[in-house]
Amino acid sequence: METKMLSLPYAHVDYSLRALSGQAEGFGRFAIGGLHGPLYHVTTLADDGPGSLRDGCRRKEPLWVVFEVSGTIQLLSYLSVSSYKTIDGRGQRIKLTGKGIRMKECEHVIICNLEFVGGRGPDADCIQIKPKSRHIWIDRCSLRDYDDGLIDITRESTDITISRCHFSQHDKTILIGADPTHTGDRCIRVTIHHCFFNGTRQRHPRVRFGKVHLYNNYTRNWGIYAVCASVESQIYSQCNIYEAGQKKVTFKYLTEKAADREEGRSGCITSEGDLFLNGAQACLLTEASEQGMFHPSEHYPKWTMEAPSDSLKEVLELCTGWQSIPRPSVKE
Repeated sequence: METKMLSLPYAHVDYSLRALSGQAEGFGRFAIGGLHGPLYHVTTLADDGPGSLRDGCRRKEPLWVVFEVSGTIQLLSYLSVSSYKTIDGRGQRIKLTGKGIRMKECEHVIICNLEFVGGRGPDADCIQIKPKSRHIWIDRCSLRDYDDGLIDITRESTDITISRCHFSQHDKTILIGADPTHTGDRCIRVTIHHCFFNGTRQRHPRVRFGKVHLYNNYTRNWGIYAVCASVESQIYSQCNIYEAGQKKVTFKYLTEKAADREEGRSGCITSEGDLFLNGAQACLLTEASEQGMFHPSEHYPKWTMEAPSDSLKEVLELCTGWQSIPRPSVKE
């Protein structure tokens, strides 16, 4: 574990275009995206056709997708992303609306510096990761106002990192593990760090079965709870800032019965170095140690973290979500 100041975050990944690849921390650290493929240039805001984002994402070969235009892309259906893709929004301002992104049975995908807003429909998730997708990194995206979830990670999808994202104007934020009948989701492993949950109502995240490492996130003014541990989940909450509004319950536990078990169980949460503000109540179950809890160091050797503080709050308010930064130079 490394500790350093974060006033200029991510300079080491922005010095050249492809330096981003392999720079994720946590469970998604092996994601390389389209590192070994050519550049694909998005030249139109159209939903489909030559030069569109959809055209690039459906191609089977590795691609590093960059944008030559700024503006809003109205997705008329889910945008399916195939393996070995980097969707790199640095240097432009791209908003996706209407529908969201879907990753099915794919691996090595990086999504960076995009905005997602205004997804409509009964199943309008912003980003769906299912089934059996792995090595995914979602970085510096702004996500808000979809009719369903913002990020769903289900059906044995694993080794995923969500970093420096800004979540706002939403109810069901991040769901990890969709149903207690999907016992294969015991394989799920997710890292969420340096994200800003800005007044979203619940699920920061809600977890079934999986192992989740949360660190240096700022969650404020939630509407029901901050983090929820359900059936057999293990959540390691480390040096986060939880700032309550009217609702004070930070950690919620829900008992559910896995399909292959006779008795129901909740999940467990370990809190290490977290900061609880404005009356935020941190209820930790004594049975957590009996159920067993993973430690992140068992799975990856280091991660960049600092103690929760006012300065960290300021950094996360300013440096999460879409960023107005130039596209790094291409150094092949």
